[in-house]
Amino acid sequence: MDTDESVIMSWFTGRLPEQWFGGKHEFVIDREEIAVVGALPVPAAAEEATGAERAALLDGHVQRFREETRERRIEIAREAEHRFRRKVSWGVSCDDATVMFTTLSIPVMTRLRQQERRVLDTLVAAGVARSRSDALAWCVRLVGSHTDTWLADLRDALQHVDRVRSEGPDLNA
Repeated sequence: MDTDESVIMSWFTGRLPEQWFGGKHEFVIDREEIAVVGALPVPAAAEEATGAERAALLDGHVQRFREETRERRIEIAREAEHRFRRKVSWGVSCDDATVMFTTLSIPVMTRLRQQERRVLDTLVAAGVARSRSDALAWCVRLVGSHTDTWLADLRDALQHVDRVRSEGPDLNA
């Protein structure tokens, strides 16, 4: 984790109300966005509920949190966006499910060869995606879901490189 990320996480940890997540929250940070995902406790009533009733109860719990914290989340996001020059998105996890309230959709430029475009066009023609853009996003999600361990190892390796680089000599001196 680079210094910038640790500063961001520390700032949010100090800024978030303790009663929101009981100190449990996760950050997903990239060049454009800071996603804050807090763990909500499972309500006691959910322990006795099953199936659709349990799902409805948890959904209501998440929506209540979303509405009750909206103004404060907006205030914190504005401060963070000004301070870190990145957009802030919010979400919660509750009982093995993660719900994102807000996320950014960033256009990504890419050049695809005909064979790659045909893959996207096939997904569009089959109704899997509405457009090439949606098809590409679907492909990225599919690869990500099937390579979680490999991607996590790669991110760990990049963090190690950042740490070693920061301990090296200052080439700008």
